[in-house]
Amino acid sequence: MKIHVLVDNNTLIDRYFIGEPGVSYYLEDENINILFDAGYSDIFIKNAMKKQLNLYNLDYIVISHGHIDHTWGLVPLIRMHTEAIIEGIDYKKPKFISHPEALNYKSYGNEEIGSLLSKEKIGMHYEMHLTKEPYWLTDKIVFLGEIDRKNDFESKEPVGTYDENGVSKPDYLNDDSALVYKSSKGLVIITGCSHAGICNIVEYAKKICDDDRIVDVIGGFHLLNPKEGVLNKTTAYFQNLNIKAIHACHCTDLKSKIALSKVVEVREVGVGMTLTYEDCMA
Repeated sequence: MKIHVLVDNNTLIDRYFIGEPGVSYYLEDENINILFDAGYSDIFIKNAMKKQLNLYNLDYIVISHGHIDHTWGLVPLIRMHTEAIIEGIDYKKPKFISHPEALNYKSYGNEEIGSLLSKEKIGMHYEMHLTKEPYWLTDKIVFLGEIDRKNDFESKEPVGTYDENGVSKPDYLNDDSALVYKSSKGLVIITGCSHAGICNIVEYAKKICDDDRIVDVIGGFHLLNPKEGVLNKTTAYFQNLNIKAIHACHCTDLKSKIALSKVVEVREVGVGMTLTYEDCMA
């Protein structure tokens, strides 16, 4: 399985790709192609073209959660796919996977911070599968659905509000999810922002996949100026995880990376990077 980084806050030195505060990954596993998140703009399309990755041949579009830095790129993607139909370009209609609440209207103060596109609008273009339950895309890759939140230090404060049937409610990001690749050597966990809590996500991945071995975790850890207690407990958790390395990026600040680096190797992430996983991490 390969993970191509199409969007991250950072780009790799001497590789001339475009970055932005967001996430988008292109996953290849045998003959299955998955777009995980779409960033904030159309740069994931430009970066995919430079890496010669075919966004007309997607089997799945998976959204980690409904915030702008993961969903607003859906607008240019739908435009691209619509134009492909008009121009007669070979195009495989992908299945769209997310939590049912990922496309609800979200706001923070007076700012709109959720998807620009509704469930109904996206459903006009893609086959929709909205689920709170784990959903296996292949026999090795699973969308976790709604994450169990069992520890006492993560995901305790809402991020703005979301609308449910016309009622505005505090948004604890119940829609925040992740993908897991189940290799013969253990689990590779791929996150968007980890609003559900990175430790909660890892524990739920272990439960769903019935495997306690973690090969790698790549994605945002939602550690942006975290409270000292949160960072200390997260660091302690990873110290006991028996994991060789992690790829913490996007919404993980330098202070948190330094703290985590004391207990686990924190590897660089940037647009243009490709990670390959077989029986173990390459």
